[in-house]
Amino acid sequence: MTPAFDAAHKLLARLPGLGHRSAERLALHLLVERPEKLEPLIAALETAARLLRRCPECGNLCEAERCAVCADPRRDASQICVVEQVPDLLAIERAGVYAGRYHVLHGRLSPIRGVGPEDLHLEPLEAKFAAGEVRELILALPNDIEGEATCHYLTETYAKGREIRVTRIGFGLPSGGALTFADPATLKSALESRRGFLG
Repeated sequence: MTPAFDAAHKLLARLPGLGHRSAERLALHLLVERPEKLEPLIAALETAARLLRRCPECGNLCEAERCAVCADPRRDASQICVVEQVPDLLAIERAGVYAGRYHVLHGRLSPIRGVGPEDLHLEPLEAKFAAGEVRELILALPNDIEGEATCHYLTETYAKGREIRVTRIGFGLPSGGALTFADPATLKSALESRRGFLG
């Protein structure tokens, strides 16, 4: 291929979720097969880069002073669901099962990678706790060592000594999932997250 194509291909391959072949297909699609789609895409990306920013209250994406969730008076401000990244927030919103507010950390604690509390988006969360607004802290962080460390830090720092309910989302088998294909960590989480059954 040409140097120009190779440069575009390499940059696309650096994006999350795109491997070498996916990036190649995308580059060929935009540059060769459907070049008419390229200009609108570039314009949309430039507009988004100019207008989008982090919500100062929760860390979600927004174009106004606050994101749509924080600006919605129907959301329960006493319930804060802590997530690692914006896609996690979007996944919960798509499910339509939560009516509280969020806080996006934009990372998680990882001493191995040199990520400490000062590297996370914590200031607005601290302000909410200091103001006494929070009644429940919902920890919706990954079920791994870094997620556990972050959950413990948040609980010790913000909930200890306060009348705050701390909950953690359940982990386990997906709907329709079979035990045969579950890994040991998933089975462990499924058993630990079990609830009473009224049949």
